Amino acid sequence: MTMQWWRDAVIYQVYPRSFADGDGDGVGDIAGIRARLGHLRDLGVDAIWMSPWYPSPMADAGYDVSDFRDIDPVFGDLSEAEELIAEAHEAGIRIIIDIVPNHISSEHPWFKAALKSEEAPERDYFWFRKSQNMPTKWIGEFGGTAWTRVDDDTWYLHLFTPEQPDLNWEHPAVRSEFESILRFWFDRGADGIRIDSAALLFKDPALPEVTDGEPHPFHDLDAVHDVYRSWRRIADEYPDRALIGEVWMPDVERFTNYLRPDELHAAFNFDFLGCAWDPYLMRSCIDRTLDAHARVGAPPTWVLSNHDVTRHVTRYGRADTTFSFENNLDGTPVDLELGTRRARAAALLTLSLPGSAYVYQGEELGLWENESIPEDQIQDPMYARRGHTRDGCRVPLPWSGDEPPFDFTTGAPWLPQPAEWKDRTVQAQTGDPSSMLELYRSAIRLRTFKDQEFAWLDRGEGVLAWTRGSDFACVLNLSGAPVPLPEHRTVLLASGPLDGDLLPQDTAVWLSLRK
Repeated sequence: MTMQWWRDAVIYQVYPRSFADGDGDGVGDIAGIRARLGHLRDLGVDAIWMSPWYPSPMADAGYDVSDFRDIDPVFGDLSEAEELIAEAHEAGIRIIIDIVPNHISSEHPWFKAALKSEEAPERDYFWFRKSQNMPTKWIGEFGGTAWTRVDDDTWYLHLFTPEQPDLNWEHPAVRSEFESILRFWFDRGADGIRIDSAALLFKDPALPEVTDGEPHPFHDLDAVHDVYRSWRRIADEYPDRALIGEVWMPDVERFTNYLRPDELHAAFNFDFLGCAWDPYLMRSCIDRTLDAHARVGAPPTWVLSNHDVTRHVTRYGRADTTFSFENNLDGTPVDLELGTRRARAAALLTLSLPGSAYVYQGEELGLWENESIPEDQIQDPMYARRGHTRDGCRVPLPWSGDEPPFDFTTGAPWLPQPAEWKDRTVQAQTGDPSSMLELYRSAIRLRTFKDQEFAWLDRGEGVLAWTRGSDFACVLNLSGAPVPLPEHRTVLLASGPLDGDLLPQDTAVWLSLRK
């Protein structure tokens, strides 16, 4: 394990409910993760990011936390979490945990106390407002109103669901509590903290409406940086710990403010995740990312999918290959063969760029979005507000066998798995050199160039190509026809079959250049 491991790591996101079920209740858990740790070791990842596993009423799949110092019984207990961290470390894998600082659960003791009495000190930990009418017309992050009425003239703010009241980060008790939570998990061996909705913590106390051309009242207020400076000081007290922000920020300059040397170590690159499968837009996005991070000395990150977005096998198989929450493409036609071919090429793209790469569970299996979940089984609270569900990317993983539940559980999975995934199980793909799984295993194993300098290589219109040092090149053909490969010594890895010395469309190749 090297210092500053986060700068070039391959980090695997585990969504605990859907990774592996150890007790047969249909919901993934820590026992299942521990039993399947060998899969992640064989894949070659450097770290695991655990989505929230804390006690929660699960109004928003665990992002409504009622206790940050414990584990929800559906997943196990704190001692099992500690054992998982130790076992991962023995396997050479670091552990990143998820902290949700913008809000807590309405079942958290703080909020319960705040509701009991207007005189309770905890009431100042939240955004309560007295008003006959709704205090603002703010639209929440899931759509719909951001305020819920408590009584005739009292409201509280929630940028997400009503079960997720927003915290008041002006209050010193809130800041102190989260600093303590960081230490709690660092003391238990956590190697990093992923910070959910990192730009939303502060709100303008004047509660102005959202107005074009005016500063946003709750996105990216400058005061948030004081919090992350204090968190960085805590992280620096522990050896080799990382803070990684979920920062949805269209303004690159504002985005990089979070990555200044005394703030976060890294942040997710959503500009790249939402980018169309287009050579000009993709190159522009890569340049923008590299330039922005170079200015602050932070490592870029490359993300194709996660628990909130449509799986990229599906996205890349649509006519519109972009992603945004505002542009709901659920149910539009998908060419899964095309999407899979592009996803294979995208794997070699992301794993050869400078910085760290994030792999969302199932991405290494080539899973697509399950858009056939019956409406009465949809559990995502976003669905009622936006008509879009994230459940399709959260379906439990297929491990082995020819039919659901594919050894994910001995019971009934909490979300249904497509029967067509029988060819996408870990068992079916292991040892098959043409499989997505073996492509990922090979690519991660071959990332020996990751500390080498990046430079673009001109291979003509519609082709993205670059070198890492003097020996390695990646070439991705996004033009409409096969293109010749550059002079090279050998092909290290290809995302699909080559046509002699020609690289087909929507195919990427890794080359060794030296004679």
